[in-house]
Amino acid sequence: MATTEKPDFTGLRAVYINCTLKRSPERSHTQGVIDRSVAIMEGSGVSVDQIRAVDHDIATGVRPDMTEFGWDTDEWPALLSRVLAADILVIAGPIWLGDNSSVTRRVIERLYGYSGVLNEHGQYAYYGRVGGCLITGNEDGLKHCAMSILYSLQHIGFTVPPQSDAGWLGDVGPGPSYLDEGSGGPDNDFTNRNIAFMTYNLLHVALMIRRAGGFPAYGNQRAAWDAGIRPGDPNPEYR
Repeated sequence: MATTEKPDFTGLRAVYINCTLKRSPERSHTQGVIDRSVAIMEGSGVSVDQIRAVDHDIATGVRPDMTEFGWDTDEWPALLSRVLAADILVIAGPIWLGDNSSVTRRVIERLYGYSGVLNEHGQYAYYGRVGGCLITGNEDGLKHCAMSILYSLQHIGFTVPPQSDAGWLGDVGPGPSYLDEGSGGPDNDFTNRNIAFMTYNLLHVALMIRRAGGFPAYGNQRAAWDAGIRPGDPNPEYR
C-alpha cells in the first residue's frame, strides 16, 4: 500500500557521473542540475560520490581494463570500483547536436564492458543497482538522450524506476544555459519537480532492493543457466 511517510534512506550510496565536455574547474551547467539532486540525496542521509569523467584518463573500449588490450593507461577500473560501491548511479550530461556527449557514450561503453561479470548470486554484476539520468542543454533532444541512457542502463542490469530522468532545456538555439544569469533554469518549477521525483524514485527503489537483500535471484542467474538449471525452459535438462 502506498505511503506518504518519508522512509529512512540512511546508508544508501549514490554516485553521479558528470559527462560534461568541460574539465574542472570550468563551470559545468550539467553540474548545476546535479547539485539540486545531490542536495536531496544528502538531505536524506545518503552518501554521495561524484565523478567528472573528462577529468580522468578513460581509455576507449569495451573491456574492464583497457591496459590489457594495448592502452598505456586507463583510470576506468578505479572509477568502476566507485560505481560498484554505490546503490544508485546517475549519469548526467549535456546535449550536443541533439544527442548525448561523446563523454557520455564513452562512460556507457565502459560500463558495458563489465556487464558480463557475475555477482555473488550468479547474476550479472549490475543487478541490484538502480540507474537514472540528468540532461541539460539549450537545444532539443532531452527525451532522446534520456531514452538512450536509460535503455543502456537497464540492458546491462540496472533497475530503472518510473520517471528516472529529468533535465532542463533553455530556449532552442543560442541562448543562456542553465547556470547563466537570467536563464530561469534553477527556478524552473517543471525541472525542479522532475528532479525531485526522479531522485526520490531512485531512492525508493534502491531501498526496496536493499531491504529485499538484492534483486531476486531466480530465473536470471547466468551461472545456473550455464550449469543446466533453466527455470521456464520447456525442456529443462535438470528434470
